Amino acid sequence: MDYRKSAQEVLDNIGGADNVISAAHCATRLRLVIADNAKVDKEALENIDGAKGVFEAQGQLQIIFGTGTVNKVYDEFIALGGINAASKAEVKEAAAQQQNIFMRAIKVFGDVFVPIIPAIVASGLLLGIMSASTLWPPTALSRSTPITLFIRLPIWSRERPLAFCRS
Repeated sequence: MDYRKSAQEVLDNIGGADNVISAAHCATRLRLVIADNAKVDKEALENIDGAKGVFEAQGQLQIIFGTGTVNKVYDEFIALGGINAASKAEVKEAAAQQQNIFMRAIKVFGDVFVPIIPAIVASGLLLGIMSASTLWPPTALSRSTPITLFIRLPIWSRERPLAFCRS
């Protein structure tokens, strides 16, 4: 496979080096942030020697070349286009800046709430357990009847009663 020829074909089918805002690669994909997507010929990109697929995700044009091939095509691509090399994080940031205001707001909303999802799930699980405990034991007891549970804690060698009221 001629890596230089593949890189030149990528450059030609994305509208040239002037149409590239940022470029990076991961283990299998060439990741590009494009200024004008109308200049991109996806069919021609899919037919490049070594390209296994082309798609857009998260504001990036991603061309799959595969492990061991993408880094060589990337090096030639950078050299031919005179493009500054960027990290994956820099490409993601450049892609985020290309999105409209609504998509950026959704991203901020997601960045705030995604880290607290485990806490929300855990609190819901605990509330469910507490609600289920009001039904145990399945007898006609009043809500003020104390229930004694026996639990084994690792620091104790024998069971200790834990009493609480269902109210």
